[in-house]
Amino acid sequence: MSFKARFWKRKAPLQQPTPKKSLTREWADAVMFALVFASLIRWATFEAYAIPSSSMEKSLLVGDYLFVSKLHYGPRTPGTPLQVPLTHQTVWGTSLPSYSDAIQLSPYRLPGFSEVKRNDAVVFNFPAEQGHPLDLKTYYIKRCIGVAGDTVAIKRGQVYINGTATGNPDDMQLRYLLTTDRVLDESFFLDRDITDSYRTRAGYMVHVSPEKARQLASLEFIKTVTRQLASPQMAEAGIFPHASDLYKWNKDNFGPLYIPAQGMTVAITPETLPLYEKVILEYEHNEHAEVRDGKLYIDGQEANRYTFKQDYYFMMGDNRDNSLDSRYWGFVPEDHLVGKAVFVWMSVNPHGKFLDKIRWSHLFSRID
Repeated sequence: MSFKARFWKRKAPLQQPTPKKSLTREWADAVMFALVFASLIRWATFEAYAIPSSSMEKSLLVGDYLFVSKLHYGPRTPGTPLQVPLTHQTVWGTSLPSYSDAIQLSPYRLPGFSEVKRNDAVVFNFPAEQGHPLDLKTYYIKRCIGVAGDTVAIKRGQVYINGTATGNPDDMQLRYLLTTDRVLDESFFLDRDITDSYRTRAGYMVHVSPEKARQLASLEFIKTVTRQLASPQMAEAGIFPHASDLYKWNKDNFGPLYIPAQGMTVAITPETLPLYEKVILEYEHNEHAEVRDGKLYIDGQEANRYTFKQDYYFMMGDNRDNSLDSRYWGFVPEDHLVGKAVFVWMSVNPHGKFLDKIRWSHLFSRID
């Protein structure tokens, strides 16, 4: 007797068709991907910034739009993760905060391919600002005059680093007083690309380059063009370190001042404490540091010496006599650095009309 074996095969279950995404879901996924990708690019590589003030004229102009490289000094890890993507401080077009500071992370900087060099045009978070987390403080752009370990001094408007006079930026502007027997209207200055000027009882105060000052002096109706400088030993209100009884400094006569470097130690004395008090109390992340009766205490113990935990920098604007910079508020800590300004991708002239509204020759210009 023979038997035939029968093998039964189980039928494969029918595959359920993948439900098709709705148009709304597809758009939401695309927007989410774009936001994540743009946020990564903005955080790690390049970010666009605008120049709102004249402190860098004529190197950078009001209305310039820049690309700033995060790659040069290394991108910082986000310190405030609870933030609406692609915003800074407020939601677009409103005064509503765009972040929550409920979670604050310690900043960490990834390796970059360059250190901060003297004369770099640097974007950073304004150190002296209160009310925002470190990474959401207002952006400033200035030129790095001195790096960590340098000693900076200014004598009659000339910057000295480690005792040697430095070269000045090509487009540096200074303040001059024009005297004339004529009334000069706004068009006189705009026709000569002078955008920083105002009238006084003595004449017209202008912020221009030395070359432009010579050109103005050659005009028949201009009587005098005089450089305006503060006198040595004349203390100016608001000048760092805000201790005019000890340091009679002004914007034209300043220092010498040592710029803190990581690992360097300074003696804490009644003379040095005003110079480094803000650094130690606010920028060095010391949880238990305070100044009482002119003495520094850390963890309840009086400190006669202090070793810095990070590097610092001294920044100035190229519009030297009309710039709120390190001469007024002090050092820029390394953890406040954002990146290096590399080129101008758009430039809009606020005084221009029609086709003159765009500064065509300034587009895609490299920032030196």
